[in-house]
Amino acid sequence: MSQAKTRPVVSLSTLELDRWEQGTLYESADISFGKQMGLKGLGISYNEVPAGKSSCPFHNHHVEEELFIILEGEGTYRFGDERLPFKAGDVLGAPTGGRETAHQIINTGATVLEYLGVANNAETEVCEYPDSGKFQVSSRIDANRRLRHCGREGQNHLEYWDGEPGA
Repeated sequence: MSQAKTRPVVSLSTLELDRWEQGTLYESADISFGKQMGLKGLGISYNEVPAGKSSCPFHNHHVEEELFIILEGEGTYRFGDERLPFKAGDVLGAPTGGRETAHQIINTGATVLEYLGVANNAETEVCEYPDSGKFQVSSRIDANRRLRHCGREGQNHLEYWDGEPGA
């Protein structure tokens, strides 16, 4: 089986972005391109977020650390209990942890916000979403698939032995 040729140099201007929208707050045009460069342990994405929107809910990671490099625009970095202004040229960090490291990038500027997102690619991850009380657990099955479960603690939760023969 042949492997796709990797490109050690990628031009942001030639990337084909995936455009999507969810509800009234979330909208983005983005693409992950680390695999194109042959990166296995490091993920990188390019993101364009319109004014007044965010590309993801407020969340924190238990395993993956993230770094955001602001290329164009400005906004507010919601981090823990703080709301911090940022602008082009700033770098935002999102270490692992609990609610104190929960984060969300919101474009509060008047133009499109452009940034790079960089993260270590964990095989297994747990994310929490403090605003909605949800959590998500995921595990990489192969290069193109993840096993995911999203829920709320105490809801739709099965006991460990539930349904097991002879238990």
